[in-house]
Amino acid sequence: MNSEAFVPSSPRSGVKRGLVALALVACVVSAVAAPNSIGLVGTKSTDFQTTAPYVILLDADSGTVLFEKNADVPTPPSSMAKLMTAEVVFNELKQGRIKLEDEYIISEDAWRRGGAPSHTSSMFAPIHSRVRVEDLIQGAVVVSGNDACIALAEGIAGNEPAFVEMMNKRAHELGLTKSYFTNSTGLPDAAQKVTVRELARLARYIIRNYPNYYRYYGEHEFTWNKIRQQNRNPLLTLNLGADGMKTGFTQDGGYGLVGSAVQNGMRLIVVVNGLKTAKDRADEAKKILEFGYRGFESKRLFSEGQVIGYAKLFGGASGSVPLVGDGAIGVLMPKNTNERVSAKIVYTGPVPAPIRQGQQIGNLNVFRGDSVVTEIPLFAAESVERGNLPRRALDAASELVIGLFRTGPKKI
Repeated sequence: MNSEAFVPSSPRSGVKRGLVALALVACVVSAVAAPNSIGLVGTKSTDFQTTAPYVILLDADSGTVLFEKNADVPTPPSSMAKLMTAEVVFNELKQGRIKLEDEYIISEDAWRRGGAPSHTSSMFAPIHSRVRVEDLIQGAVVVSGNDACIALAEGIAGNEPAFVEMMNKRAHELGLTKSYFTNSTGLPDAAQKVTVRELARLARYIIRNYPNYYRYYGEHEFTWNKIRQQNRNPLLTLNLGADGMKTGFTQDGGYGLVGSAVQNGMRLIVVVNGLKTAKDRADEAKKILEFGYRGFESKRLFSEGQVIGYAKLFGGASGSVPLVGDGAIGVLMPKNTNERVSAKIVYTGPVPAPIRQGQQIGNLNVFRGDSVVTEIPLFAAESVERGNLPRRALDAASELVIGLFRTGPKKI
């Protein structure tokens, strides 16, 4: 059963709901019903306007959504699909299956479809040359080289279609349920779609999980085959604290950008797509980032290690398990606001024992009004072993009775 529990102050067997007040400036966490979808957050739609058809702005630390517009509409990703290509490569490196020093061959296919003859973005690697993985990463990330992406795909998976299967598998593992990839480059294909929300989630995942490789996105130029090219990301030169990540353009999809910047320790991620010109793309992304930095501030909800609530257990030595976040938990709030914030623990329960410390049990959904601003994973603060036979029998009987009430009398 999917259980929704407001944050309780103490564990009580069989109780799934309780209340607690959070000490926020002019904010109170209280019980409110809320939908599962994430709506426009941070301001009324009339307060801030952008010409970008598809937009999302979020806080990289907490995942708080600050602004969104058509964030769940599938659109052509263009070269922003290279973020998924890069994530697969970074994951292979992290798992030790490939090394930065490995060399891959620039095949004729990679050269013709992505190199100089293609007249698309390229790192201009000569045909049949051997190129290190690290150089191919820079070619793909800094100058959006299609030849680099195809070479990486062929080197890792044997051929590009097999690599695309890896891309879609990883996308599914990361929860990118609305995105679908058909190539490693983002070159036009009607079947290839992403949403700006899922691009932002992917960008956040890369930033948080691959700090050693994320640095490539901030490099301002890259030289290969005696050809020096500038990073295509316009945000890097606009004095915004930007250090990533990827631009894109196709005739069908328009101009898009996934950007990230840090100011005063606050990292924001912006995604725009569907703009008419490269100037519009740069101007709107800059305006949206400035809106975020100007209008929001961080509020602490829970300290690191603080017990947030409890999840009911089935067949355990204890009737419940305390839940904590992965470090401190905070949320970005509009400055000078008296808006109410609510938090709800959501998990599928009762959770069967045994439970290991650090096991993810559910999420803490944080709301402003009726909109979810962030969903934060919650983990077991301690291990709980299986209970003795009488305890397990009692839990089974209790769940059976609850199940009967849940389903109601059978109609004939």
